[in-house]
Amino acid sequence: MSSPHLRSWYPIIAAVFCSLLLVSNIGAAKFIDFGPIKTDGGAFLFPLTYILGDVMTEVFGFKAARRIIYTGFALGALAGLTFWLVQISPAAEGWENQAAFEAILGFVPQIVAASILAFLLGQLSNSWTLVWIKKQTDGKRLWARVIGSTIVGEFVDTFVFTLIASLGRLNFAEFLNYLATGYVYKTLFEVILLPITYRVIRTVKRHEEQLA
Repeated sequence: MSSPHLRSWYPIIAAVFCSLLLVSNIGAAKFIDFGPIKTDGGAFLFPLTYILGDVMTEVFGFKAARRIIYTGFALGALAGLTFWLVQISPAAEGWENQAAFEAILGFVPQIVAASILAFLLGQLSNSWTLVWIKKQTDGKRLWARVIGSTIVGEFVDTFVFTLIASLGRLNFAEFLNYLATGYVYKTLFEVILLPITYRVIRTVKRHEEQLA
């Protein structure tokens, strides 16, 4: 019998997941060079969405994870539409920051499309791969499905975003640098945090089992 004060953590994980996505999309507006390495501001938080994606898929299943992925996709599109409406709205008298607003939050169809499409395809690939590996291993080898899903999902995400976002902006060498750097960094990030991912999955599973 579960304790009456216990509640599923699914809504909380979903809210954090979508929040990380929106913050990362805003941060991605700035391109960053660390020496020869080219990346963007989304690199700081965005990999965490894949960790939470693994948690959601592993604990709640593919359908539940897919529901949140679609929600994140819709919120990303809504954010882009909202920033566009704010951008084209007449500025108040004396407000002189229109150019600065457009530079950071201005609606750029190419970047918005790159961001939300990459997120959708990457996260769905990540969740589907995790479920597939889980079936192939009879629920064993958690490390294999977490790392395997990351390798697939992050590649799809990084390739789609880089391909669309770099058109007319980066030359081929810069495109390859951006693609390779983003993919290797995001994948290594999740591999390094694998022990934490393990602990989070076990903690959430234990909590959800107490609700049954």
